[in-house]
Amino acid sequence: MIKWVRRFIWTAVLILALTALAACGTDNNAADNGVVQSANTGADAAVSSMPADAVSSTPAEAPTRTVAGEFGDVEIPVNPQRIAGIYVEDYLKALGITPVVQWYHPSWGKQDYLNLDVPEFDVSGSIEALLEKDPDLIILDGGADAAKVEQYSKIAPTYRLPERVLQDSRQMLTAIADALGVPEKAEVALAEYDQKVADGKAKLQQALGQEKVAVIRLNVADKTFALFGVKNRYTGVIYDQFGLTPIPMAAEMTDYQAIISEEVIPELEADHIIVFPDHGGWDTAENQEAIQVLGGPLWKNLPAVKKGNIYKMERSHWQSGAITANSMKLDDLLEAMVK
Repeated sequence: MIKWVRRFIWTAVLILALTALAACGTDNNAADNGVVQSANTGADAAVSSMPADAVSSTPAEAPTRTVAGEFGDVEIPVNPQRIAGIYVEDYLKALGITPVVQWYHPSWGKQDYLNLDVPEFDVSGSIEALLEKDPDLIILDGGADAAKVEQYSKIAPTYRLPERVLQDSRQMLTAIADALGVPEKAEVALAEYDQKVADGKAKLQQALGQEKVAVIRLNVADKTFALFGVKNRYTGVIYDQFGLTPIPMAAEMTDYQAIISEEVIPELEADHIIVFPDHGGWDTAENQEAIQVLGGPLWKNLPAVKKGNIYKMERSHWQSGAITANSMKLDDLLEAMVK
């Protein structure tokens, strides 16, 4: 009996000891796990609070999209913030976008009619001047060849508009808006423009009928004139969109313009003559000598002049074929020709 009791006691003691050891091991494991978990949580918190470029040695690249330019596909930012539109600032403004610079040339000036409050970029100088403006996208029109596009591409991704859209300001606006991912803005702008053109065209045709119109630029330096033909990118719009009738010489021209002398002016047989200087304004000091030719006897005897149908326009928007400039041309014509 006593032997059995002792065996029972020792068995109980052994069970208690094993239970205690198991409990101790469990507590140690739990303690160990708690330390690891705490350390990991701290490490995770530290990583999550670090800048992204500190977590990875390779910073994440901004998303891009592919557009088809004149000289091949171009990868451009999905949402560009600093755009340099060389000679396409008019279209950017129509889309509600302010460029980081404005095109400028010492011999031609800039597109003053846009009233942009941005630095000038002298296109006759070094392209590297664009570096300090830090553009994330450059858009070029037809004035840039493949070599020039390659140079600009060293500054930022460069999209050169396809040649097929350059003759139509509406297509140019659409192409730029599509490249920037804002086609809806072009649709709104074009709807307003088309309605304005339709209304203006009706008024001009009622006022002029089939009377013939000539557009002439006074080249100040050599006192010659440039007659603009129906295919001219700057002024062809007054014929193919506004419905005015060109003089025969302009209608037959295959070139954008033809240099003519003062003596040829009477042969144009124009009922209406639109004229503007090639640089500066009508009140610019260096233009005054050349402008005097318009007051000479030859001009005074022109039927258009005698009827008061010569219109001195400002050259800034008349030497641009962009969408805003064309809208301003229509305003000029309605004010001058519709009584």
